[in-house]
Amino acid sequence: MKQFKKSILLLLLLVASALFIVACGTDTDDDAQEPAEDPAGEEADQLTAEGGDLVIAQLSDAVALDPHGSNDTPSSNVAYNIYEALVVQDENMDLQPGLATEWEMVDDLTWEFTLREGITFHDGSEFNADVVKANIDRILDEAIASPRSFLYDMITDVVVVDEYTVQFETEYSFAPLPAHLAHNGGGMISADLIEADYEAMENGEEPGSVINDGPIGTGPFVFESWTPGSEIVLHRNDDYWGENAHLDSITFKVVPEDSTRIAELETEAAHISDPLSPSDVARVESSDGMHVNRQPSVSLSYIGFNAEKEPFDDPLVRQAISMAIDKDAIIDGIFDGAGIPAIGPIAPDVFGYDDSISGLEYNVEEAQALLAEAGYEDGFSTTLWTNDNRERVDMATYVQAELAEIGIDVDIEIVEWGAYLENTAAGEHDMFVLGWTTVTGDADYGMYPLFHTDNFGEPGNRTFLDNEELDELLIEARQNPDEDERLALYREAQEILVEEAPMLYIHHQEFLLGVSDKVQGFWQHPTQILMLKDVRLAQ
Repeated sequence: MKQFKKSILLLLLLVASALFIVACGTDTDDDAQEPAEDPAGEEADQLTAEGGDLVIAQLSDAVALDPHGSNDTPSSNVAYNIYEALVVQDENMDLQPGLATEWEMVDDLTWEFTLREGITFHDGSEFNADVVKANIDRILDEAIASPRSFLYDMITDVVVVDEYTVQFETEYSFAPLPAHLAHNGGGMISADLIEADYEAMENGEEPGSVINDGPIGTGPFVFESWTPGSEIVLHRNDDYWGENAHLDSITFKVVPEDSTRIAELETEAAHISDPLSPSDVARVESSDGMHVNRQPSVSLSYIGFNAEKEPFDDPLVRQAISMAIDKDAIIDGIFDGAGIPAIGPIAPDVFGYDDSISGLEYNVEEAQALLAEAGYEDGFSTTLWTNDNRERVDMATYVQAELAEIGIDVDIEIVEWGAYLENTAAGEHDMFVLGWTTVTGDADYGMYPLFHTDNFGEPGNRTFLDNEELDELLIEARQNPDEDERLALYREAQEILVEEAPMLYIHHQEFLLGVSDKVQGFWQHPTQILMLKDVRLAQ
């Protein structure tokens, strides 16, 4: 029976992929580890040279180059090279100095950061405590409506102590603040550019319009151009405060089709294919001059339900769908085993994860019983949204077939990435396929934006879950400075999330990239960010 089911799954995926290619002409979009050994070897190292243009063929374009104005990975991958934050995370998710050299909790409500001296932005303006204040104040400005404001909404005041010392006063004790300041949303923008952006707003422009046209940070690369839907080009910052990057430039090239990204890797038109579909791993591994880069992650892939719409406002319906789907079949059949099943939203290497939590088990008969209890013994019709990421389309196709077995008729809609984010934030969906990466390594980021009612829509809560008890637990957990007590609170929160089932937690994936053997010194962070500053290209 199990073998028969797997055969059916593979057949469905092959048929769906073929239909999708014909219809649309496209294919689509832990444990930390040390950067991988370079498969090109010592000989290639001897041939590396300074310079060159690194071309990254990526699934989707950036949404914005204002680090305060978007919350998606394609935007963050570009922004990470332009802007820098006060704190950085190393490959083990440990916090290291960034634009700040040290920090300490002065008292329960005050953090103090000492800043690096002598750093200038790409426009020549100086980085100092006043700039830090201008950036955090901007993120928290309601007129900006930053989707990343939830990262810092506990800050009540940014106090400039002196030119290179800044204090953050918080409404309540907040232990994860340094981790939040390591988030890409804490990237420091030139104060002059912030001022120019505010002036444009006074003239009727949208927040971030000036910043998106010409982003200015302190990072190792400088913005050169953005052709929306086509490519973003950065060039090396030769006045960088640290060790200069080796590359002359980086080109982020938008290539929606999986097969085309691989072809560009094979013809050396690109050096990195991001992402690499699990179904293309064998093709890359069997090809000369390229290899697969694998990175365990702190990410979650999920199918979300709109809890404000019938019938998904009933937790029994949400539980039923969750129990009707075989996650192992998805991981093995679609992701080729690249990842582990998710019990809830938190990956094992995130602070707050609890391995004692039992999730909803795969049980089709129980799923049917729950549907009947909810009054839908004959099923219902609904829609499932996805963007044109191939694995997400395949996942949607599999879910469509499985839910048909319990009487739920699912219509799949494939939506362009920008519109996808905008419309799910507006709550126009029924069900949707998406992912979330707990980039701070702390459960606060993996749960508060996704499930607290203050974060409906763009900040993260696209399921529009409204649970007062959960809200209170998430607030208490982020305010409590005691580590053990925080863990206990997050355990309670995860138990509620199993019962509420606002989303079908699929898996914590392994990030896959196709990489040319010419690329030296590259690694991918567990948060999915591409680490490019130390990359060289073999000649």
